[in-house]
Amino acid sequence: MTQTRCGFVAILGAPNAGKSTLINQLVGSKVTIVSSKVQTTRQRILGITIHGESQLILVDTPGIFAPQKRLERAMVQAAWEASRDADLTVLIVDVGQKSLASSFAILEKLGTRPVILILNKIDQVKHTALLEITTKFQIFTNISHTFMISALTGDGVSDFADFLAKEVPISPWLYPEDQLTDMPQKLWSAEITREQLFLQLHHELPYNTMVETEAWEEFENGTLKVSQVIYVSRDSQKAIVLGKGGHQIKAISSAAREEMSVFLNRTVHLFLHVKVMEDWTNKPAMYRLMGLDFNV
Repeated sequence: MTQTRCGFVAILGAPNAGKSTLINQLVGSKVTIVSSKVQTTRQRILGITIHGESQLILVDTPGIFAPQKRLERAMVQAAWEASRDADLTVLIVDVGQKSLASSFAILEKLGTRPVILILNKIDQVKHTALLEITTKFQIFTNISHTFMISALTGDGVSDFADFLAKEVPISPWLYPEDQLTDMPQKLWSAEITREQLFLQLHHELPYNTMVETEAWEEFENGTLKVSQVIYVSRDSQKAIVLGKGGHQIKAISSAAREEMSVFLNRTVHLFLHVKVMEDWTNKPAMYRLMGLDFNV
């Protein structure tokens, strides 16, 4: 009988280091949203993939930084909690960033726990600069292995997956073979719309929004009706999301609907509504929707 392996792999890193891109690359499908803006991921998200006889349960976490606001503190706490429960801990580093201080701080806080170091975005720096960065990490004795990859292009990712498959514990698989994430479809669809807010809106507005899927209705002909609410904090923000003559909300809806339809392989009818909820980032109910701890 073939021996199977299965384990949780926590992917930690500073904001915008490439955690979500790496997980989507490993899974081979979009299970977590991606944006060039920092702090896009707000909660723990699992990406699930089969590699040989091993099932890898990849934990995408919010970026770790110095939090100031309640929501930021809850996000960072979610990342640390995910790492404590994992079988393997991975630190992903953007080699193009100006400072490595945030990555060094994460390594220091992890203490003696073995850490797999991922140097990401190697396609964006010269070889000499990459060697210099590698040398700087040699002071940390808790780094067990180092991989150099480009999560965006996939360069080096296969070797990294081979390594994870051998390192996770001997265990039965915990999820069905065809399951790609543990995120409910209603929550996943809300994340897809939130991604479009990040991609299409500018400055700080996306950080002041939240998306909730209010209704999910499947029809006999295979089509799907999804109704969502985009929460903002002020009337002025609502006007920006709607755009002149509803132009912006139509663009957001169209892009989100197209992505949902492709992923779910069915026709999706998406209806978006924008509501003002003052100070929503300080309401316990909103944190429960995001799977975050309000009391931090």
